[in-house]
Amino acid sequence: MMMRILLLVGLMLLTAMIQGCLPVVAAGVGTGVIISQDRRNNDVIVEDQNLESSIANELARDFPGVMHVNVTSYNYNILLTGEVPEENIKTEIGKVAASFKNVRSVYNELVVSKNSSLVSRSNDSLITSNVKLRFLNNDRFRPEHIKVVTENSTVFLLGLVSQTEADAAAEIASTTQGVQRVVKLFEYRK
Repeated sequence: MMMRILLLVGLMLLTAMIQGCLPVVAAGVGTGVIISQDRRNNDVIVEDQNLESSIANELARDFPGVMHVNVTSYNYNILLTGEVPEENIKTEIGKVAASFKNVRSVYNELVVSKNSSLVSRSNDSLITSNVKLRFLNNDRFRPEHIKVVTENSTVFLLGLVSQTEADAAAEIASTTQGVQRVVKLFEYRK
């Protein structure tokens, strides 16, 4: 039984690392390499992290316990994913996110539905991990230039990329097992 728990914890940590959730925890060790290869400057990276936590905290205060909302920020563009119980709450959440200083746009991909199950969320984490692993095995773009978010088997791709890089990433993501749809939210470089 203890071995199962340790294996589960190890898998959860691996998934978190692959999803990019741990560089904040591991600040200093590998973060410099990640930041140096990101096309955003350091100030933007830090502000994106601040926006994610600030918006999530405000939503938790304003809408306690009524929804499952994920906030992702990339280059001051906010992606909202998850489930909310009513259309008016979805709209209000979008307005809250847009009200933050420096936010350039809000992609409100929230769905009016009951909260997703732990199994569904675990499946989404697995899909994200699989997409990122497949990104590692390509020679058309650098995987660290693209942020991957999965919600209800839909993969959202964000980043500062060329059209060629965007097309390659979307093709890889769309052919990954379990992916039902791919949404490109890229900013295009010349």
